[in-house]
Amino acid sequence: MGISDYKAKKIMNRLTHSTKPTKEKQINRNWHLIDVSDKILGRIAPQIVRIVSGKNKTDYVPNLDIGDHVVVTNASKVRVTGKKTLSKEYTNYSGYPGGLKKINFADLIKKDSREIIKRAVSGMLPKNKFRSDRLNRIHVFPNAEHTFANKLIK
Repeated sequence: MGISDYKAKKIMNRLTHSTKPTKEKQINRNWHLIDVSDKILGRIAPQIVRIVSGKNKTDYVPNLDIGDHVVVTNASKVRVTGKKTLSKEYTNYSGYPGGLKKINFADLIKKDSREIIKRAVSGMLPKNKFRSDRLNRIHVFPNAEHTFANKLIK
């Protein structure tokens, strides 16, 4: 005696609809430590974006922000390839005539090395309602010392 086709379809429908959507209460945010000393900026920034946006998790859904916190250390020791140390420029525009300010990579790393990581990750994040929250979960430190040692995953 075999199962009728009607019962088999009913069982298959139940099996295929068993994945439950992620709820906001179920979001569990972990803490990750990334040491960027002597690492290339363009290679490490996508890894940070992946963790912050939650795409490394199995329960990722694009309509919820399920990303983790990222602690980035040794930002002052990050590298770029080629001649970008002198040729890569970061610009700020105030909106007023003559208000365009430019600074190259070498000068910005001396002035504020945290800004380099923040700008690289910010440019790779999607421009949507989750962007500012995701950027707030990136904690960048110029040296190896940081204040989140008790929150990191062991």
